Amino acid sequence: MSAATQLPPARKGGGWSRYRHSLWLLTRRDLRVRYSTSALGYVWSILDPLVMAGIYWFVFTQVFQRPVGAEPYIVFLLSALLPWMWFNGSVSDSTRAFLREAKLIRSTKIPRTIWVNRLVLSKGIEFVASIPVLAFFAIFSGAAVNVDLVWFPLGILLQAVLTVGVTLIVAPLVVFFRDLERAVKLALRFLFYASPIIYGTHDLPSELQSWAAFNPLSGIFSLYRAGFFPDQLDWYQVGIGGLMSLVLLAIGVLVFQRSERSVLKEI
Repeated sequence: MSAATQLPPARKGGGWSRYRHSLWLLTRRDLRVRYSTSALGYVWSILDPLVMAGIYWFVFTQVFQRPVGAEPYIVFLLSALLPWMWFNGSVSDSTRAFLREAKLIRSTKIPRTIWVNRLVLSKGIEFVASIPVLAFFAIFSGAAVNVDLVWFPLGILLQAVLTVGVTLIVAPLVVFFRDLERAVKLALRFLFYASPIIYGTHDLPSELQSWAAFNPLSGIFSLYRAGFFPDQLDWYQVGIGGLMSLVLLAIGVLVFQRSERSVLKEI
């Protein structure tokens, strides 16, 4: 690790300040390493969701011409696809959070949750950096903006809580069950189609709409979309999703605390 990212030594007092400082140093290092060998840098962080959005836009609007979601469909897609990339990237990377830098983790005294939270923060920064792309397509397609756009930050907050909770569960368990890494990839693939990304919950059969609330991403995505599509905002889904996010965070903290010592021995 370079001097620029040297972690602060453990000292008594000011624990939260040191935690934030160490978290930011590791996050900044991740972002610098990710883009250091890339000439396009920022473009690559948004190219994948843009290509995916283009494919789904073409399939559903040009090929099948099936009415799903809302118009303009590209804004409908991106308002859920961009935050999905944050969630998907964080959970996927968390499967290697301890295995990739085992020696460094064992040799430092900083709280081990930082090695997971840095992934959530770095992917979250990439998501925030992609918001201008959403704004561009909203302006270009003539999407109407309403006062519900104020709920966008709440969506970010709830997603951060949910993502931290899930990654705190996944990261230590993968150390003991290596096959879990592949299982997580399959689960994320299933969750992509089980979440209202390429469609809205209103497009589901009526008997499935109430069950959709138990996918925390449903309520979170409705908060992101509300500023452009007010009919997509469902406070029942937001409430259930927020409660489940808090529960998953509590479970994640408990799992991490119970397994931390065993993880250090295993890696």
